[in-house]
Amino acid sequence: MSNLETTPTEVACSASRVAGVEVLQPREVPLGGPRAIRVQRTLPQRQRSLIGAWCFIDHYGPVRARMDVPPHPHTGLQTVSSLFSGEVEHRDSAGVHSMVRPGELNLMTAGAGISHSEVSVGSDAALHGVQLWVALPDSDRDGGRGFAHHVPDPISLTGAVARVFLGELAGSRSPVHTFTPLLGAQIDLDANAQLHLDVDPTFEHGVLCDVGTVTMNGTDLAVGDLGYQGAGNASVRLCNVGDRPARVVLLGGAPFSEELLMWWNFVGRTHDKIVGYRQLWEEADPRFGVVEGYRGSVTRLPAPPLPTARLRPRPTPRGPNEKENT
Repeated sequence: MSNLETTPTEVACSASRVAGVEVLQPREVPLGGPRAIRVQRTLPQRQRSLIGAWCFIDHYGPVRARMDVPPHPHTGLQTVSSLFSGEVEHRDSAGVHSMVRPGELNLMTAGAGISHSEVSVGSDAALHGVQLWVALPDSDRDGGRGFAHHVPDPISLTGAVARVFLGELAGSRSPVHTFTPLLGAQIDLDANAQLHLDVDPTFEHGVLCDVGTVTMNGTDLAVGDLGYQGAGNASVRLCNVGDRPARVVLLGGAPFSEELLMWWNFVGRTHDKIVGYRQLWEEADPRFGVVEGYRGSVTRLPAPPLPTARLRPRPTPRGPNEKENT
């Protein structure tokens, strides 16, 4: 989906550190106009821009409002769409027409440039899910467009069920290609369940709480919170302290050492590149292609005005062997 903020700048948000876990609270962002759905954004924030190559996390629903995001551009990233309920129609300028359904993964690679639209369909189920972005490394960010659809098999764990949509966890591996080492998994926890997960110690990890009352390594996570632990840790402990089922999204990745500059729907490396991407989009340059079949009232989403100051790269994250302070 698009970042539809009219002034897409970084916003300072509070965070707390308890027992080695940094808790990032979300901020509410309207996805479109005054009647559009509202989403909870936990990445990027001033104090943390990345978890591995994960650079953007929107969490939304359950909501009955309609999602209708007109064709809009992306560069230098992959979009990862995953739903818990509802259904979304995806169309892109590579000619892909696909549906996003609960428990399934749609991954779109923008490379040097792509455009796509997203529209919720049907009216029986509320729309509820996450939209994630992955930054592409410099070696691949100007590559070709791509798309992958995957339905992960559920795996039974002690007191939980996991669906690994990217990377590998608990003996389950996703076949979907990523350009840097990543992990993405939906984990449904039974009531009062405790789960100890062995994870790659070279990764940093984040846990997004979707439903329920959950702790990460003993630290409370409210619905919408994102718990972060640095690289150098070989496990993640999750506990559903409530008497109803809970659900989280576990994200991980090797620390991303390259500096990034992200503005609106573009990921680049310099201010001038971002300015160029915006101009090409406004000029309907073939770099971004054309989305066929979208039937909304707006044929393409205009880019917001650039800020008056020069855009600066985001901070480089911690090194791969640096732990959180306890």
